[in-house]
Amino acid sequence: MLKTGILNPRVLNLLARVRHTNTLVIADRSFPFWPQIETVDLSLVDDVPTVLQVLAAVRANCVIGKAWMAKEFLKANSQLVQKRFIAALKGASVKFEAHVDFKKRVPNAIGLIRTGDTTQYGNVILESA
Repeated sequence: MLKTGILNPRVLNLLARVRHTNTLVIADRSFPFWPQIETVDLSLVDDVPTVLQVLAAVRANCVIGKAWMAKEFLKANSQLVQKRFIAALKGASVKFEAHVDFKKRVPNAIGLIRTGDTTQYGNVILESA
């Protein structure tokens, strides 16, 4: 029986399939469903869990080289929220692009983890190093 770290078997299974340069999406509660890729829905209620909480758990198990976020995130959120996301992605090369371009990357991901996060444009695509 697992005692620490990620306990959700579907998340563990998804992470085990992420290899060098594969991508994984961690998304907020309103992110659309993508039938082409596996989705693990962890949302419970508003902000439980958050993208940052899931990101912290994932980063404890994976090496992230690059990350993408929507540039709309920068206008829609306070400096404090922006700093929290940037700090959570420390060590990864973070690129901001138009949300419409961000969404074009999603179908190529190994999977998507949906959270209960209410942060506007608080979605992240992670690329394994």
